[in-house]
Amino acid sequence: MALLDVDQAWRQVVALAQPIADSEVVACAEAVGRVAAVDVEAPIALPSFDASAMDGYAVAAGPPSADGAYRWRVVGRSAAGHPADRGVGEGEAIRIFTGAVLPVGADAVVLQEDVACAGDVIESRQPVRPEQHVRRRGNDVHKGGKLCAAGTSLTAYHLSWLAACGISRVSVTRRVRVAVLSTGDEVAEVGERLAPGQVVDANRFALRLLLKEKPIQLRDLGRVADRADAIRAALAEAAQDAELIVASGGVSVGEADFVRQALEASGSLDFWRIALKPGKPLAVGRVGDALFFGLPGNPVSTIVTYLLFVAPAIDALAGASPRPPLTVPATLRTSVRHSPGRREYLRGVATPEPGGLAVAVDGDQGSNRLGTLAAANCLVIVGEERGDLAVGDSVQVLLLGGDRSHPLRTFD
Repeated sequence: MALLDVDQAWRQVVALAQPIADSEVVACAEAVGRVAAVDVEAPIALPSFDASAMDGYAVAAGPPSADGAYRWRVVGRSAAGHPADRGVGEGEAIRIFTGAVLPVGADAVVLQEDVACAGDVIESRQPVRPEQHVRRRGNDVHKGGKLCAAGTSLTAYHLSWLAACGISRVSVTRRVRVAVLSTGDEVAEVGERLAPGQVVDANRFALRLLLKEKPIQLRDLGRVADRADAIRAALAEAAQDAELIVASGGVSVGEADFVRQALEASGSLDFWRIALKPGKPLAVGRVGDALFFGLPGNPVSTIVTYLLFVAPAIDALAGASPRPPLTVPATLRTSVRHSPGRREYLRGVATPEPGGLAVAVDGDQGSNRLGTLAAANCLVIVGEERGDLAVGDSVQVLLLGGDRSHPLRTFD
């Protein structure tokens, strides 16, 4: 069986993950990470009044005096939350502060640092143009304007915009019901005494933590023995109420790898084995109405396939508009050995350099080595068509962990 291309596999996964129709209304303060179920329109204009963008003096723009100077008499004060009680006429100014209501008759703000004061008279030799330093009503959004579209994965930035418009609750797709299980007689829970030949079930532990970032309702089915009947029973139980089932281990071709056979017996297999390293033995199909992912047993493979395929499937089920992961270019600071044929995601450490990012790759990329993933802040993407890479070659990197959300840093 030919290996499936990574991009084709991603497109198939997104196509299989049909959005959930159910929605609920939640407080905006609790909606980070949820997906908007409907378009959200602004109930008011923002700002709802003409305002000053700077501290200074509100005036009516006009020509200078014969000597080239602009002069006004200060007749009032407008502060944030305390508008002036009068407007301005020709030759008049009102002291104004950032965010304060622009008085009637004013169409410009003169910066406070551009004027000289003599009693209640101010003078400036800087040109005064209409609309300078003025925020007009609806500058951010007009009443009825779209704040976010259905399918938007809501961030603190979206929700603060909604809050600024006075919106306290928002309609979102209900949480995706996800069931997680591990297979393998060799795995033990964290904290349990290990019997000879056992290892801690780090895969399911990692999946539970990663899933906390998603709008899901989790059901943990624990560990399942390496028996076809036990796996079939676990899948049937999970499919009773889950939209997505994630299993780790047991999807390769070993004598004790029963997950794929159980899936084919109790559901359907859409594809298996992709041109990816780590993570080639990925099984995707259905059990009843639930979308199923059988992830590889090595922990790094489990995490990489979760990031590339399971996470976007959850987004699609929740109604979010699917999009491939955002990558950024970087320059290699270590050489990389690579044979064409499979796309590889290598653990790396990216650092800022003059002109961009540099990235170094740990030499041992064994898919069992969680330590290299813990030390990494990115995955270095080596295309399936590429061979060995040299120092100085350009690559794309996928940022991980906290570095995904860091603002772009300037490079000295």
